[in-house]
Amino acid sequence: MVRITVNYEPEGGRKKGTQLQEDLEVLRHSTAHVMAQAVKELYPSAKIAIGPAIENGFYYDFDYEPGFTEEDLQKIEEKMREIVKRDLPIVRTIMNRDEAIRLFERMEEPYKVEILKELEDDKVSLYSQGDFIDLCRGPHLPSTGKIGAFKLLSVAGAYWRGDERNKMLSRIYGTAFFDEESLKKYLNFLEEVKKRDHRKLGRELDLFTLSDEVGPGLVIYHPNGALIRYILEDFERKEHLKRGYKFVYGPHILKLDMWKRSGHYENYKENMFFTKVDDVEYGIKPMNCLSHIVVYKSSIRSYRDLPLRYFELGTVNRYEKSGVLHGLLRVREFTQDDAHIFARVDQLKDEIRGILDFVRDVMGIFGFEYEMEISTRPERYIGSLEDWKRAEDVLREVLDETGIAYRINEGEGAFYGPKIDVKLKDALGRRWQCATIQCDFALPERFDLYYVDSDGKRKRPVMLHRVILGAMERFIGILIEHYAGKFPVWLSPVQVIILTITEEQIEYARALNERLLSEDIRTETDLRNEKLGYKVREATMRKIPYMLIVGKKEADEGKISVRSRDGKEMKGIALKEFIEMVKDDIVNRR
Repeated sequence: MVRITVNYEPEGGRKKGTQLQEDLEVLRHSTAHVMAQAVKELYPSAKIAIGPAIENGFYYDFDYEPGFTEEDLQKIEEKMREIVKRDLPIVRTIMNRDEAIRLFERMEEPYKVEILKELEDDKVSLYSQGDFIDLCRGPHLPSTGKIGAFKLLSVAGAYWRGDERNKMLSRIYGTAFFDEESLKKYLNFLEEVKKRDHRKLGRELDLFTLSDEVGPGLVIYHPNGALIRYILEDFERKEHLKRGYKFVYGPHILKLDMWKRSGHYENYKENMFFTKVDDVEYGIKPMNCLSHIVVYKSSIRSYRDLPLRYFELGTVNRYEKSGVLHGLLRVREFTQDDAHIFARVDQLKDEIRGILDFVRDVMGIFGFEYEMEISTRPERYIGSLEDWKRAEDVLREVLDETGIAYRINEGEGAFYGPKIDVKLKDALGRRWQCATIQCDFALPERFDLYYVDSDGKRKRPVMLHRVILGAMERFIGILIEHYAGKFPVWLSPVQVIILTITEEQIEYARALNERLLSEDIRTETDLRNEKLGYKVREATMRKIPYMLIVGKKEADEGKISVRSRDGKEMKGIALKEFIEMVKDDIVNRR
């Protein structure tokens, strides 16, 4: 057994880029160990599992039967501060694996024993601080006194190793920074995230329901949410038609043999649902590509026919573990704005450039900035290495030639081809995966797709799989948080609400409502015998863009007074002027 005092010491919190992130990871991992020590000192019966640093903090999983409460988190935080004040040296120990197993067996830490028994290394590293010892690769800070500002954030359930067949553990989340200012800034960010949570706003704005009674990860849209989705889908259809796409529809289930031929059964079956009809096995589609392949194969194609662009707002089902389901952002059934382009090799670059232009135009409408990355060949893949290289090269070349910056995401491509992934940046600077462009030589080979070239010979087309918004559910969830529920006028389910001051204005309000509806402006009336202030507050809470307030003066003069959801007012204006203003918002998608 060899003991080593750790020399690692970060150089403060002012660094940029990768080095700062590495320093933060070490700080957060060390803080996770301090949290685990605090838990063991306060609750000796708790068994420790794993505790890594994550993107914005850290967590640690514990097997503790009563579970933890918010009050417990406060106690644990206080104990952590005590441990930091003790300034305990953090010491690394190299130990034989079998010796480490015996040590953790004596400590009655079964999760550490399980991990150790699966390791192939003869030697393992352990880190200790005072009486606390943990299995860990490190690195860590030199002592607990070097830990800066931290905060425990929440507690949640998590299955051991993410497997629903295993025991549910208690997961405590926290975050840590080198200074209090950075921590305060992050906590303020979390407060804003909480305010914008699409699940909270979805309830307040009456957009959708997620119910365990129906089934986890299955979305039911209410009228307001369904209308937003309809508007987005209508927008998408028109944009695709303008760009030469043809609409197709495919079934929700396809025979299992199709999924075996495509490679989905071998490489993706853990994410699929299956069923049986008349003793024949079917796969419920997780993707729309196979139906589009069948459409392509329905006729002999000439080189003059290509490229062929097939588009489908296709609903798919994928098995996601219950632990990763999250509102609209991670569901089991969703609809994609899915398209497949069949092209000649010499057309590939132009088609990819066209998709990139499409992404640029659409994301500009919603006010999203974005970044790009190329995801390369994963461990499980189909097709030849030569075709993978060709596909990866063409994606790189297009981005290089267009001057678009990107990074490489090694090994994260689809099993049938590499891809360009588009990461949106929302109003809070968070990144979301939505649009993707996948270059596929493998499925055309597996399904024997061909076109007749100018020399009369059969040639193999290349297949581009692509989405622009991605999953409609996910995109709507992102939009809710991006806009904080204040949808632009063109997307708002209710664009205008008419508020009467007294019952004497009801007939005038109804006439206004009919006129606005006839102009394709989505309008409601609030004719209740309630105080105007109450009606205004309620309409503001519903985040309706415009309120038309009509009293005796407006009714007598045939005018309206307008109040926006942000509190701006325009008094005594003509209805025609208001209609033109709203239509301008709609046409210009504001």
